[in-house]
Amino acid sequence: MPSRRALLAGLTALILAPAAVHAADLPDLGGKSVVVVTENAYPPLQFVDPKSGAAIGWEYDAMAEIAKRLNFKVEYQNTSWDAMIQAVSDGQYDIGMTGITITDERKAKVDFSEPYMRSEQFMLVRGDEDRFTDAAGFGGNKELLIGAQPGTTPFYTAVYSVLDGDEANPRIKLFETFGATVQALKAGDVDMVLTDGTAGKGYVDSSDGGLKLVGGPLGSEDFGFIFPKGSALVAPVNAAIEALKTDGTLDALNKKWFLDYKMGE
Repeated sequence: MPSRRALLAGLTALILAPAAVHAADLPDLGGKSVVVVTENAYPPLQFVDPKSGAAIGWEYDAMAEIAKRLNFKVEYQNTSWDAMIQAVSDGQYDIGMTGITITDERKAKVDFSEPYMRSEQFMLVRGDEDRFTDAAGFGGNKELLIGAQPGTTPFYTAVYSVLDGDEANPRIKLFETFGATVQALKAGDVDMVLTDGTAGKGYVDSSDGGLKLVGGPLGSEDFGFIFPKGSALVAPVNAAIEALKTDGTLDALNKKWFLDYKMGE
């Protein structure tokens, strides 16, 4: 079985910037209040700690560092994934974060930050699954079902990389949240959930053998924060992300959340 360090290297890779950015070079936003919306359903990026009930995760820590370095105050709000991109586009929130894949289609509605993480998609299955070991094996068994959120990268990967390209394929069962897809998988209502390695690893580590990842990666995706079109926050946040990359802060967050942290402990 791969080590935790090997899993981290294989599933999540930082996009490193070549030039250092010093804290003194970052803009000062003067203590302004910034409303950040999230879903709290995507461990270990952001989720509710089952033990303490607190909202925690990689993205919370990264946003706290960004806010500190740019001198702004964060006000957190929650909404569903289905509503998030449109709500940010409409200006209801200043920033959205929930492991959002950067795509050209989404860029038409919102502005993205520079990527802060790259992740690859894998098949998440029950721990005792032995009917298939790769995408071809899953696609060839017409009795098997996929759980997915509509409009997400995993949904389109399921349609075009695993199934037949039909977005209305009845083998895809739709759920409002990623967490709901995983619960359906555990209950046996679906047989596989496509997930990036970031979230998948979090669920596997907390499942006590109940879940596992199978097959190779089905593609990579870059994650970014989202903003209303034309937001003045994009450039400062990009500068802060670059600073976090170059001074090792994002490396430290990866170690904390992908190597050291264990769900429920």
